[in-house]
Amino acid sequence: MNYPQHFFLEKAIEKASSVFPSWRDGTTAHERSAILSRWSYLIKENTDDIATIMTLESGKPIQESQGEVAYGASFLDYYAAEAIRPTSAGGGFLTPTPFTTAEGGPRGKVIAVQEAVGVTALITPWNFPIAMITRKVGPALATGCTALVKPSELTPLTAIALKTLADRAGVPDGVFDLITCDSDATPDVGKEMCSNILVKKISFTGSTRVGKQLMKLGSDTVKRLSLELGGNAPFIVFEDADINQAVNAAMASKFRNAGQTCVCADRFLIHASVEEEFLLKLKEKVNQLSVNPGIDKGTTMGPLISSSAVLNVQKKVSEAIDDGAECIAGGSPLEHLGPHFFEPTILRNVSLESRIWNSETFGPVAAIRTFETEEEAIQVANDSSTGLAAYFCSKDLARVFRVAGKLENGLVGVNDGIISTASAPFGGVKESGFGREGSQLGIAEYLNTKYIFLNV
Repeated sequence: MNYPQHFFLEKAIEKASSVFPSWRDGTTAHERSAILSRWSYLIKENTDDIATIMTLESGKPIQESQGEVAYGASFLDYYAAEAIRPTSAGGGFLTPTPFTTAEGGPRGKVIAVQEAVGVTALITPWNFPIAMITRKVGPALATGCTALVKPSELTPLTAIALKTLADRAGVPDGVFDLITCDSDATPDVGKEMCSNILVKKISFTGSTRVGKQLMKLGSDTVKRLSLELGGNAPFIVFEDADINQAVNAAMASKFRNAGQTCVCADRFLIHASVEEEFLLKLKEKVNQLSVNPGIDKGTTMGPLISSSAVLNVQKKVSEAIDDGAECIAGGSPLEHLGPHFFEPTILRNVSLESRIWNSETFGPVAAIRTFETEEEAIQVANDSSTGLAAYFCSKDLARVFRVAGKLENGLVGVNDGIISTASAPFGGVKESGFGREGSQLGIAEYLNTKYIFLNV
């Protein structure tokens, strides 16, 4: 008998709800911490196998996949430690009572207690198929929540490998489950997660468009939400920057995973006085990239996730050139490698009105224009509906703090292009979403605070 997808999802939600009390109340924080640590150990022990699966599924170079395995495990290590701290479930604080006895002395105890939210539904993307799961599941399990993960339909095998190791580490049946489906069933899965009253929290990493839909769908049951949505990151190079350092940061931010990360630099603003030097050195570095299948030894940039992604990048590049941009490197699909490959590309003199400037590209294209003043750079950088990541390069310490304070972004990298870490809060502002992952703020997303007044 064929059952519809939502039938299995409903059963999984019911199971997660039924085991939640025993996971929350039948384990100590130290026990949950130990399970997360064992899971992390098993992931690291199986790095080569997991990285190979990830590369074959997503296309990213094998060394990037190996790096992601370590990065993903770091979230489990972090939240294994965070599980036993006062900021986790069972922790809280006492505050002086404002109430008085008849004699005028303090009366009672004012207590705040942190408690697990409950069943959580976690929706993750394909571009970081391990780290986006561990960054959500780690704090959820640490607090005593149960977790249902809907991985991307493009990278289910990596998620299944991760789940297999979680089972071996001792995560109880029903505490962490996967909901895999094809792209046609994905909208129905999202609707059920948002409408089912047993689900108490949704965490989503993906596009702004889908994030807005989830907000609407979750409103009827007043779901608690964490949304890490799209970006369109500016990358500013000031006249006082170390140009070699700036180029290295630009390469790391722009071309990692073929430009398919939510924090990739998309809009490059280069001071007019250093544009020529920056472009010369950037082009030299770009020409050194080895574009090949990710599994091949020595590959430094792999394919895009799909042929439609290549088509989208090609259209944006063509439109930008029609709008007056000059292509000084790349600009075309690499058809001899297959339908998923696109050249690492540099465009200069990109119009502020072009689509490639005003929307996230998710591809290996550096869109560049110049500026004259600090005020102009900040204004152009902030002229976006999104506000996830921003980067800038400067050796002037006063400018560093001044500009960092004025950029309307949740993450700011100064003189570096890769800044994410488990111990730092990750999240955006404006239409890039709300909520934070990583750091002690990440565990707070899975906790409710209960106030208890004890009259003694």
